[in-house]
Amino acid sequence: MTGVTLYSAALVVPVTAPPIVDGAIAVQDGRILHVGERRWVAGSLAERGLDAHHVHWPGVLTPGLVNAHTHLQYTGMAEVGSGSYQGFRDWVAAFNPVYAQPHDWALDSAAGARMMLEAGTTAVADIVTDLEAMRALHDAGLHGITYWEVIDWTNEAWVERGRAQVEAALDALPSPPGTGLSPHAPYSLEIAPLLEIPDIVRERGSRIHIHLGESAIEREFAHASTEPWQLRGLASLHDLRQAGYGTSATDYVDHLGVLGPDCHIAHGVYMTEKDRAILRARGTSVALCPRSNAVIGLDEPPVAAYLDEGSPIAVGTDSLSSAPSLDLMDDVAELHRIARAQGYAKDDLAERLLSAATLGGAHAMGLDVGPDRTGYLAVGARADLAFFDLPVTDVAETLATLVTAGAGRAAATVVSGQVRVARPSFTEHTGVTS
Repeated sequence: MTGVTLYSAALVVPVTAPPIVDGAIAVQDGRILHVGERRWVAGSLAERGLDAHHVHWPGVLTPGLVNAHTHLQYTGMAEVGSGSYQGFRDWVAAFNPVYAQPHDWALDSAAGARMMLEAGTTAVADIVTDLEAMRALHDAGLHGITYWEVIDWTNEAWVERGRAQVEAALDALPSPPGTGLSPHAPYSLEIAPLLEIPDIVRERGSRIHIHLGESAIEREFAHASTEPWQLRGLASLHDLRQAGYGTSATDYVDHLGVLGPDCHIAHGVYMTEKDRAILRARGTSVALCPRSNAVIGLDEPPVAAYLDEGSPIAVGTDSLSSAPSLDLMDDVAELHRIARAQGYAKDDLAERLLSAATLGGAHAMGLDVGPDRTGYLAVGARADLAFFDLPVTDVAETLATLVTAGAGRAAATVVSGQVRVARPSFTEHTGVTS
């Protein structure tokens, strides 16, 4: 057995257990060996005859953050994300010309991965549109899933060459981390690819990630037809709308078999109570990206409703083409503001949002179970850690500060027991460098 490192902090937040004042975790071979009060963990190691290198941090120690929705290859497109738009079409009109310019997608995605690490993120759901960007998570040693994006396929083209191309791209993605497919959205694909993508993924034991409820055209509206749309032989969501059906995009993809516990969605803004119930029934998580929604000019997601109804939620930054930063805690703070404005008054808000930004993201990608589980601090889990430079006072007050003002406060990031980023404040206090 190799050496043991004892990481202690003024406040340790395991997420699946109560916060621990003067807590500690022991790490060995990239995994967590003990979690608890510092004195108990140190004593347990001594009883087992294990010498430990002790690293103490006076701030907060949490699981590594899990960014459940981003496009790292667009890191070089911040000029788009710095704008303000009047809706999805307006944003697309700004995005497309910049996307069409020459880009070094590999370099841009690598820069985005570095930003993730610097923000305390250890696992990522990264959507790749160009294969040059496919190695970002792999080369950065980040956990998560690289999803190949599937977009703009008609039924005819899909049958002729689409499936073969998509399967080849999926098989080309490097592993680790995990791999999957991201059918872009219900309105950007016709029905054949939406029917077959779940089969392609599930045959391989992989996963699905789809933008859903991001555009207002996906919302449900009243319609007069009583005949089930499934009997009409319609080719797409566009045809559905042309035929006068107000069926929501969520109900639409649900009938096509897209949703399930191996799928998570991004955005979930235009969701009715019925839509949210469908997600819960299928075990499908939603990655909320409120700052991206605001830049594009969309409505705010129904954060309070998701919380009140017990929906599984995660947090994503989206990309720099629609958000000011890749710091997940910026989105956590915005979710806190929205939830309070929408009437969520319970005292558990900070704790639930921190859980969404860690365990929630891991659960969305299936990373919360199995031998390589992450997103929380427990024995046997990966030693994926984030240290935050925050003063520790009362536990509730400290958690509230972390959630509302934690952006830019990540002092060090540990992935599988290895210190990957250590800011000067961490190095000066602990002597540990990356």
